[in-house]
Amino acid sequence: MNVFSRLFRIGTAEAHSAIDKLEDPIKMTEQGIRDLKVNLDDSLKALAEVKALAIRSKNDYESNRSRASDYENKAVLLLKKAEKGEISAEDADRLATEALTKKEECLSMASQKQEEVNRFEQNLSQLDSNIKKLRSQISTYENELKTLKARVKVSKATKSINKQMAQIDSGSTISMLEKMKEKVDQEEALSEAYGEIANESKSLDDEIDSALGGKSKAEASESLAELKAKLGLDKKEE
Repeated sequence: MNVFSRLFRIGTAEAHSAIDKLEDPIKMTEQGIRDLKVNLDDSLKALAEVKALAIRSKNDYESNRSRASDYENKAVLLLKKAEKGEISAEDADRLATEALTKKEECLSMASQKQEEVNRFEQNLSQLDSNIKKLRSQISTYENELKTLKARVKVSKATKSINKQMAQIDSGSTISMLEKMKEKVDQEEALSEAYGEIANESKSLDDEIDSALGGKSKAEASESLAELKAKLGLDKKEE
C-alpha cells in the first residue's frame, strides 16, 4: 500500500475517532446546561419564596413591636386615670397588668419574628450565592459547548478532506501520467520521422534534377522537330 495513502487513512481514522469522542461530551454538556437551568429556576423560586417569608416576618416583627408600645402606653394611661380618680385604683392596676402582659406577649412574638428575619436573611444570602454560582457555571458550560461544537466542525472538515485524499491512488495516477507522456513522446517522434521522410524525398528529386542540369537544348530542338514532323510543318518549310 502506498505510504501516503496509509497516512491519509490514519488521519481519517483519527478524525472519525475524535468526532466520536466529542459527541458524548457535547450531549453531556447540553444536558448539564439544561439541569443547571432547572436548578437555577428552582433557586429563583426559592429565593422569591424566602424573600416573601422574610418580608412577612419583618412586618410581623414591626407590628408586634408597635403593639407592645401601644399596650405600654395604655398601661400608663390607666394608671394616670386612676391617679386622677377617673377609675378605681383596683381596676387601673388590673387593666394595666393585663396591658403589660399583652405587651410582653407582643415583645416575645417580636423577638421570634426577629429571629425568623435573621434566619431568612441568611437563607437569602446562601440562595443568592448559589444563584450566582449556577449562572457562572451555565455561562462556562455554554462557552465550552460552543468550543466543542467548533471542534466537531473542524474534525468533520478534516475527516472529509482526509477521506477524499485517502481515496486518491497516487501510484496509479503517476503511472497513468507516465503512460500519457510516453504516448505523447511517441506521437511527437513519429511526426518528426514523417517530416524527415518527406524532406528526404524532396531532397532526392532536387539532387537528381541538379545532376542532370535539366533538359539540354539538343533535346529541346529534337522534341520541336518531332512535333513539327508530326504536324507536317517541316514539309511546308522545305
